Amino acid sequence: MSQYIMILEMIGTVAFAISGALVAVNAHMDLFGIVVLGVITATGGGVIRDVMLGQFPPVAFKDPIYVAAAALTSLIVFLVIYYGVHPKNEKGTNNFRTLLLVMDSVGLAIFTVMGVNAAWELSAETNHFLCVFSGVLTGVGGGLLRDMTVNALPYIFSKHIYALASIIGAEVCVLWMQAGNQFSAIWIGAAVILIIRLLAAKYRWSLPKAPKNQASGHEQ
Repeated sequence: MSQYIMILEMIGTVAFAISGALVAVNAHMDLFGIVVLGVITATGGGVIRDVMLGQFPPVAFKDPIYVAAAALTSLIVFLVIYYGVHPKNEKGTNNFRTLLLVMDSVGLAIFTVMGVNAAWELSAETNHFLCVFSGVLTGVGGGLLRDMTVNALPYIFSKHIYALASIIGAEVCVLWMQAGNQFSAIWIGAAVILIIRLLAAKYRWSLPKAPKNQASGHEQ
């Protein structure tokens, strides 16, 4: 089970590192900034989770393989784009956005269920709320730090169904674990999140927002 968890975490790390690196490229950061943002996105959620759960030092600092994988992935993204694979037209821009969406969604799905699993294994007595909260925090934490670093409105507060997908997937994962199958719960929870995210992007599902004039208190 531990090897299986490590493989999933590595996939999530690479996916989120690509997401962070692409955002850094779009923000016109240099090589150092691209690598740093990729690492922050890939490890930030896990670090926040470990601190919350009292796991010191956080896994990202105990086992440098995750930071190394995120840094290497970000470097590869930089090299690929630096040597000419950069959106120069509308089709290229759409492909760029699609890649960002998919990588961010994969990272969200994997890290949410990894966060649930971390809280689940912490104690023999299952705390349902703690497991869900840990999963959501792990899933959205890296992206939240990424967006704050580039001085952008965090993605989870503005784009389609994001944190809500994480919450639903975490709930499904916990309920499935309580039913007695931890292994399949991880896969099912991740699949639910990924499906919701991709459908939300395709059909532009979003939560309602307050009208700007009402939110600001101005009348037209």
